Amino acid sequence: MSQKSPTRIPAHTRHFAVQLSATRRGARLARLLTERQLDAWGEPYGAAAQVVAELASNAVRHGRVQGRDFRLRLKLRADRTLRVEVTDARGDRVPRVPDPVAGDAEGGRGLLIVEAYADRWGVTQAPAGAKTVWAELALA
Repeated sequence: MSQKSPTRIPAHTRHFAVQLSATRRGARLARLLTERQLDAWGEPYGAAAQVVAELASNAVRHGRVQGRDFRLRLKLRADRTLRVEVTDARGDRVPRVPDPVAGDAEGGRGLLIVEAYADRWGVTQAPAGAKTVWAELALA
């Protein structure tokens, strides 16, 4: 009698990637595409859309280089952890959570929003002097 090893089912990961213009319109489109893609995968998208909106906005506002786009990448793992990656052209401008801002300030809260929704986030260097800001969210 021979023993068979159990059949392994490979962990299924879903991917989505798109390159967008580093404009306000491109940032809005990143959010919309995230909503549509997660909906197509049958996943909730509210928190992820907020994270993408902030990271894409930062890429356009702080990571823009004339003539270069930014890239949005979504990776949904089998355990329903979503990894959001936004790559922009300014690797020399690493984001950080700012000191507390005044209540009436118009900006400075984006990464606080990312921190609130994401289980973890960070920054990695990307080729050609670029950077990738990533966040991971459990879609349970």
